Amino acid sequence: MRAKLPFDEAVRGTIAGVVTMVPEGLVLLTSIAMAVSVIRLAQRKVLVQDMPAVEVLARVDTICVDKTGTLTEPGMRVRDVISLAGADGFADPLGAMGASEANPNPTLEAIAATYPSPQWQVTDSVPFSSARKWSSATFAGHGTWLLGAPDILAADDAAVRARAESVAADGARVLLLGQGSGIPSAEHGPGSITPVALVVINQQLRPDAAETVAYFLTQDVTVKVISGDNAATVGAIAMQAGVPGADRPVDARDLPTDLAELAEAVAASNVFGRVTPAQKQQMVDALHLRNSTVAMTGDGVNDVLALKNADLGIAMGSGSGATRAVAQLVLLDNKWSVMPSVVAEGRRVLGNIERVSDVFLTKTSYAVVISLVTGLLAVEFPFLPRHLSLIGALTIGIPGFFLALMPNTERFRPGFLRRVLLFAVPSGIIAGAAALTTYALTTSMLLDQGTDEAAARTASQTSATTTLFIVTICVLLQSARPLNALRVAIVALMVACFLGVVMIPWLADVFSMHLGWNAETAVALVVGGIGAVLVWVAALVTDRWRRA
Repeated sequence: MRAKLPFDEAVRGTIAGVVTMVPEGLVLLTSIAMAVSVIRLAQRKVLVQDMPAVEVLARVDTICVDKTGTLTEPGMRVRDVISLAGADGFADPLGAMGASEANPNPTLEAIAATYPSPQWQVTDSVPFSSARKWSSATFAGHGTWLLGAPDILAADDAAVRARAESVAADGARVLLLGQGSGIPSAEHGPGSITPVALVVINQQLRPDAAETVAYFLTQDVTVKVISGDNAATVGAIAMQAGVPGADRPVDARDLPTDLAELAEAVAASNVFGRVTPAQKQQMVDALHLRNSTVAMTGDGVNDVLALKNADLGIAMGSGSGATRAVAQLVLLDNKWSVMPSVVAEGRRVLGNIERVSDVFLTKTSYAVVISLVTGLLAVEFPFLPRHLSLIGALTIGIPGFFLALMPNTERFRPGFLRRVLLFAVPSGIIAGAAALTTYALTTSMLLDQGTDEAAARTASQTSATTTLFIVTICVLLQSARPLNALRVAIVALMVACFLGVVMIPWLADVFSMHLGWNAETAVALVVGGIGAVLVWVAALVTDRWRRA
């Protein structure tokens, strides 16, 4: 209105400027990219229960895994029973213990499958707990029996503990069967027991575990194994999987309780045994103190607290209902080997969203520049809404859709917004300045030739639109790097579409783009070419800062 334009033209210019500032398509393409990734992950038998988790995948730098069911096969079997009492009277007690719980864990299931139940009547019991590391059952006429971690039940028997440690050194899970002299309780502990036998449970390393660990290491993702099992057992399995530091496993009972001190201890080691559910949660919190983005993988109820506190909770499909309920991702076929493709999918999504953000926020930047200049100088807005719609469709909307869905193997780097602004703001300023320059030069040229103001304005808008297209197509090329045949073909198609608009009469009428071979067109091409070169130079300069 200050430029003394007719009211309808002032409104059209205002609409064009304000609408162009809003990167509305960015929201749509971000949602589409994430939705497509959910479908791709589903094809790999990965259930995404929280769509933003796809973006978190790209940022994960530490993955914590439970040993059982993640590094090892979900099934277990009894390999051996080593008698400690000099007799073989352990078959019936083991069978009775295997049948003593209504919901047995995998260890009790393996024992029950090996030793049939003698049908002893249970009069009292303490179910297994990850925090206690033992269970007990009292049988009518047969006394009290306990089954659990040797270093817990035989804490005062150095010989039994040493024997268990030597057996566990090859990665087996070792349990102690003992006979109690009293009635154990969850509150007061197991009481005094007589060691009877060591039960050796085989745990088979997943055939793809070592390959999966190696992938994470090459991607600068730290792998930490945290398990409730004996530290020697956990270390042996982790060593087979290729986890760094597996030869120096840490017993979690020796870890500090202060969170800051715990953060130092967790950072110094990668393999931990005898970890309680509460400690798993604390270890995740300790990693957060060091600004780590943590993914936690587990399958048992003892992993629930850690899964809830992790940035990304990943549950096995065969895991407990509680574990699956709190996890953002569920590996339906229980294959941890799918994790590399899961992480790669997250990186593809975030990398492509960054590419799309580059072009959308460039549009916002040049819209702000043009609107500020026209507002401060009280001159007419140099475009019709249809001109900016054409530019937006051919240099942002249509190619952005393809960019959002293309393969992308780039590693995630922190500083998303900083990198986008370092690209978009200089590019937007150059594009806006180039368009304004063309509009000013062609308007002055046409008015000096005696052209009436309305005709001069229309011709100048066409020239400014041409300049803006040249500069923004260069922005698109820079954003699409590294270029390949498909990306170049998409850009070439957009150029062909623009040429079709200016050369096909009815399309030229629709978009008010009547471009001829004249001085105004020459100005548009020259200024647009200079702007494109400046965008290329600015990209080279800012790349150093963007990669820093």
